[in-house]
Amino acid sequence: MQDRTHLVDDITGHRRMRRNRKADWTRRLVQENRLTVDDLIWPIFIVPGSGIVDPIAAMPGVNRMSIDKAVEAAREAAGLGIPALATFPNIEMELRDETGSNSLEANNLINRATAAIKKAVPNIGIITDVALDPFTSHGHDGILRGGEIVNDETVDQVARAAVMQADAGADIIAPSEMMDGRIGAIRMALDAAGHQSVGIMSYATKFASAFYGPYREAISTGGLLKGDKKTYYIDPANGTEAIRDAALDVEEGADMLIVKPGLPYLDICWRMKEAFGLPTFAYQVSGEYTQIKAAAMNGWIDGERAMLETLLSFKRAGCDGVLTYFAVEVAKILAKR
Repeated sequence: MQDRTHLVDDITGHRRMRRNRKADWTRRLVQENRLTVDDLIWPIFIVPGSGIVDPIAAMPGVNRMSIDKAVEAAREAAGLGIPALATFPNIEMELRDETGSNSLEANNLINRATAAIKKAVPNIGIITDVALDPFTSHGHDGILRGGEIVNDETVDQVARAAVMQADAGADIIAPSEMMDGRIGAIRMALDAAGHQSVGIMSYATKFASAFYGPYREAISTGGLLKGDKKTYYIDPANGTEAIRDAALDVEEGADMLIVKPGLPYLDICWRMKEAFGLPTFAYQVSGEYTQIKAAAMNGWIDGERAMLETLLSFKRAGCDGVLTYFAVEVAKILAKR
C-alpha cells in the first residue's frame, strides 16, 4: 500500500483541526456554546399615556411604549419563550427633581407597568432598576447635593424604592446606580418587608462608558446630565477594581451579576464567572445595539450574523444570559431553526 503521508501530517503529528469542521453535522456535534431563547432578557422603555408606540431615533427598531402597549409586547415576548423583561421608565419632566422623589411613589409609572404586565402575563419575569436617573432633573443615578452625588442618602432611597417595586410585583431588583453598600441595604429592606423571594441582579460592574448615549435619549436624560458619572461608575481601564466591586456585591447578598456594557468587557464577564460562580449576565447596551443596526442599514455588515455572533460571544465568555434590545428579533430567528 502506498504511503500517502504528507509533510503536513509530520508537522502536525497527524492532528488536523479541520476534521471536526468538515461538515455541518460535525460542526453542530462539537459546538461548544449555543444561544437559545432562554438566554434573552428584553429591556423595554415605558412612557405615560395609552396607545403609544414611539420610535427611538437613535435605536432603530426600538420603541418607547405606553403601559397598554408594553403589555402587548410582554405577551409577544412570552409567546416567543423570552424569560424576562427589564423595564425602564421615561417619566414626565415635571415629575423629575433633584432627589428623584417620584421613585418613592407607589403608583409611579414603573410600578404601574409592573403590575399591569404581571396581571396580564404572569409567566414572564419582571426585572426593575432602582437607579434614580429616570427620576432626577439632573440625569444622575443618585441624589445630588452641593455638586456631589451623595452615597448614603441615595442608598436609603433606592432601598425604599426597591420595596415598592417588589410590592408592585417585580421579581428581581436590578440596582444600577453603583452606590457603595446598596446591595446589602436593598436585601435587608426586601427581607424586612417580607420579600425574601425577590432576587437581586446587581449591576456589579457598570463602567463609565461611551456606549450609553442612545439609552439616555430613550429615557430623556441625555440633555439633563450635569457633569459625568465617573465618581460612581467604574473606570474602563480598571479590571481588578471591577472584580473587587463585584465581590462586595456578592458578600452583600447579590443573587446574580451584570456586566455593563457587554462586548468591550468580555474579559470581565469571564473573570466574574470564574471568581464567583453566580449567574452572570452581560448588558448589550444601546451603543452596542446601534452600532450593529447602523452598519447593517448602510450595508456595511450582515446585521443578522453580527447580532448573533456578538450574542454568542457572551455565552463563550461565561455569561448565563444577555440583556439585549435584539431579544425579540433573535427569538424569532431561533424559533425557525
